[in-house]
Amino acid sequence: MTRHNLYRRLRELLDWDFLYQQTRAVYSHTGQPSLDPVVFLKLVLVGRLENLVSDRRLIEHCALRLDILYFLGYEVDEDLPWHSTISRTRQLYPAAVFEHLFD
Repeated sequence: MTRHNLYRRLRELLDWDFLYQQTRAVYSHTGQPSLDPVVFLKLVLVGRLENLVSDRRLIEHCALRLDILYFLGYEVDEDLPWHSTISRTRQLYPAAVFEHLFD
């Protein structure tokens, strides 16, 4: 059954560690911990794949889907980031970073 679920396959097939290097310039090393860039970009990808344009709706949708929670690396009882955190993080990334990462 795993091979038929897109999000399970993406988690198993793709190595997301390159994102840490690619996004290092937009994250500060001081202050409160920021949203993990891998989680952020996975959320952006889910939003595109599920045609969700609202960050609030994206988080609500992800919270209801076990396959997406697995893809994101979250447990069933673990809180997802707030929708406002997604919006603020999106503002940190220049358009060129999105273009490079999604290419």
